[in-house]
Amino acid sequence: MARSEIVVLVVEDEPLVRMGIVDYLEDQGFSVLEAAEADEAVEILSGNSAVQILFTDVDMPGTMDGLKLAAAVRKRWPPVKIIVTSGHRKVGLLDLPTDARFLPKPYNPDTVAALFRACEL
Repeated sequence: MARSEIVVLVVEDEPLVRMGIVDYLEDQGFSVLEAAEADEAVEILSGNSAVQILFTDVDMPGTMDGLKLAAAVRKRWPPVKIIVTSGHRKVGLLDLPTDARFLPKPYNPDTVAALFRACEL
């Protein structure tokens, strides 16, 4: 499948989960960057202005979890669309930055791709 113009940053500390969704999204034509934790994600975002969507897990090791990462991204990179996921925590609208979405795990990769394509970029 041809590459799309949509650049996604996947932040997931579980290697098998991250590899699975990254491979799927690449097969669907997305350009995908990946990080194992929030600090690595911030480093990638700092050096790559092409990122349009952040897809982050909530529970991760490091200096911040996915919710803090989402808040930091909204503040520092306002145009980036944010989708937060978790299989362990229920996340409400008040927990998320403005215009962010929550997708519970386990998620269907087709749903993830459709959600990314539906983002108004």
